[in-house]
Amino acid sequence: MRDIDLRSDTVTWPTPAMREAMARAEVGDDVCGEDPTVNELEAEAARLTGKEAALFTPSGTFANQCAILTHSSSAGEVLLAEKSHIIQHEAGGAALISRVQLRPTSPDSSHLNPDDVAARIRPEGDIHYPKTVLVCVEQATGDGTVVPLKVLERMRKAAGTLPIHMDGARLFNAAAALGVAPALVARHADTVMFCLSKGLCAPAGSLLCGTQEFIDRARLNRKLMGGGMRQVGVLAAAGLVALREVRPGLAEDHAKAKRLAAALKKVPGVRLVREPEINLVFCRLPGWKGTGLELAESLRPEGIRIYPDEFGMYRFVTHRWLSDDGMAKFVKALRKRL
Repeated sequence: MRDIDLRSDTVTWPTPAMREAMARAEVGDDVCGEDPTVNELEAEAARLTGKEAALFTPSGTFANQCAILTHSSSAGEVLLAEKSHIIQHEAGGAALISRVQLRPTSPDSSHLNPDDVAARIRPEGDIHYPKTVLVCVEQATGDGTVVPLKVLERMRKAAGTLPIHMDGARLFNAAAALGVAPALVARHADTVMFCLSKGLCAPAGSLLCGTQEFIDRARLNRKLMGGGMRQVGVLAAAGLVALREVRPGLAEDHAKAKRLAAALKKVPGVRLVREPEINLVFCRLPGWKGTGLELAESLRPEGIRIYPDEFGMYRFVTHRWLSDDGMAKFVKALRKRL
């Protein structure tokens, strides 16, 4: 029996349909553009996001960094939220790969604020200033909130002629929460990436989407970053199943998160930070007197896996393979420790 795993929606394993599709996938050399299953996946990704073309990449971090490199020039400045994944959880890759300056803003907000962006675009002509080259937004955000479409529309106006890249690792969760098509969420961004391995059960891979001209340049950058893959249709096949069969069920993951949050609120010593908007539940546990690592380790013998806290905040993630019985067992175990 597998553990009850609330660490992330990246722990989802392939569905039986995915394994079957992977076994019979038609493949070719993708670096030469000859893998028919990858080509089909890229076309599907472009269609879903309303973009002209798409590029299959190994991971979400890879796709984000490839986008920054393709959009930017050395010593340029990128505007983004202080809490964004690109700043907090991509190991400073932009400094090494693209040699750009990340200028964080909106530190007290879950979302990048359009007014903050407008106020920080560098004026032209002063040799002391770096050149603002890109705005990065995140949808849904890493703290589990969804950016309203009106805010994204305002961001487009605030950015002016600057390109906007959307880190849409959980783009389809955002679309499900808003009740709209993914293309409507992505329409104010010039480029968007999404993950196949977050909640969608595919074993690996992310798609970077944009204009044909941008994707042609990104394909070159994927190669120089070491992301050129060969007979990778075996992974793309799982991605197609993820988009066609798993993606429509993401709303159930959100419903699970609401049920988990409701149960946790009844546990003394648990403080829910906010009602979940997607499949991420955030709590503080003032009733636990040890460290987050100690709590995580204490749950392992019972077959329950969580991440330790991050600065006092715990994140519990619901997904396809987390059952109501599993959530109840976790809540019971947590109650016992608090």
